[in-house]
Amino acid sequence: GGERGQGVQYWETYSRVVAWTTIRLFLVLALMNGWKTRQVDFVLAFPQADIECPMYMEIPRGFKFKGSRKTHCLALKKNLYGQKQAGRVWYQYLHDGLIARGFKQSKVDMCLYYKGRVSLMFYVDDGIFCAPTNKEIDDVYELLTKPYDDHPALKMTDEGDISDYLGVKVEYLKNGCIKLSQPHLIQQILNDLGFNEQTGTKKTPASTSVKLGRDVCGTAFHEGRHYRRGIGKLNLLEQAPRPDIAYAVHQCARFCLDPKVSHATAVKRVGKYLLGTKDKGLILNPKLSHSLDCWVDDDFVGNWDRLNADVDPATAKSRSGYVITYAGCPLVWASKLQTDVALSTTEAEYNALSISLREVIYIMQLIEDTHEFLRWTVYDTKPVVHCKLFEDN
Repeated sequence: GGERGQGVQYWETYSRVVAWTTIRLFLVLALMNGWKTRQVDFVLAFPQADIECPMYMEIPRGFKFKGSRKTHCLALKKNLYGQKQAGRVWYQYLHDGLIARGFKQSKVDMCLYYKGRVSLMFYVDDGIFCAPTNKEIDDVYELLTKPYDDHPALKMTDEGDISDYLGVKVEYLKNGCIKLSQPHLIQQILNDLGFNEQTGTKKTPASTSVKLGRDVCGTAFHEGRHYRRGIGKLNLLEQAPRPDIAYAVHQCARFCLDPKVSHATAVKRVGKYLLGTKDKGLILNPKLSHSLDCWVDDDFVGNWDRLNADVDPATAKSRSGYVITYAGCPLVWASKLQTDVALSTTEAEYNALSISLREVIYIMQLIEDTHEFLRWTVYDTKPVVHCKLFEDN
């Protein structure tokens, strides 16, 4: 039917998802306060929502009907997987259903909602409840799975305590801590690299003596597609439970456009490090102190290469590295080049401070937001949310 594409069948395609920072913060809070968590899965999430405008699709091959595929098509009734706006339509449908049932949306993370003392986070069709008691979670779960006014019941299944969320294994250790790991993803990466039990391991993910550069005159790595796919999986691994490979992965990710053999070798080294640390992960072991701390440093022009500076301006840029912790547990970490060229060590330090504090402000707002909606009973008086910043210059 007529014109197709943006402005006719879809207008916006962006759909929000909950941040890993939010998930880690609530896991820490659950440990500190003895709260309960519950994982839920929205069954066939996208088709639960209606389409936002008339849409048609080609009839699949093998479907028998009176007519021809050239003269007939299917009219869609429900939001279907494969549409460019499908994720956004589902998010809006879920948002409307939650608001109608009395949920309040967080002012900071658009995929975090509150109802009484219960919080709900979701990443597309995977949700996490967090509340002081299981009874409160049960009541909210029952509210969502029943029709409410003009809003249909949300089809969802109770997956019990969190054990595997977005591919991340969540283990409750005997000492009361939580361990986050991704052994399956690591095995996928090792399989892609062709590693086996006889492959040697490395104690560090990157060389401590040789810096990875553009390698302009180096031999081209012709399997660029495999290189980019490997970097994508390593990025996914680094962002969830493995901050120890952040620097090495970011270094390799810089050369996805034109990878050389030297860059592929660097990726293999990360793989050899993972081979020896396959079962390792991030352990959340909160201290009793509700302290938000930011540890930040920079490497002033650490990648400087005078011989190749004319073809690779990035060698003149400094690197920022930071870890932000709450109650001693890492919430955010990063190792990346600064966007501007710093002209002094002082300027590089200020750039690093600025980058890290943008994340800190987000977390402080999130904590204040949580205080407002959940009414924590951690303090007798209204808490003052502050952040301690540790910098060496």
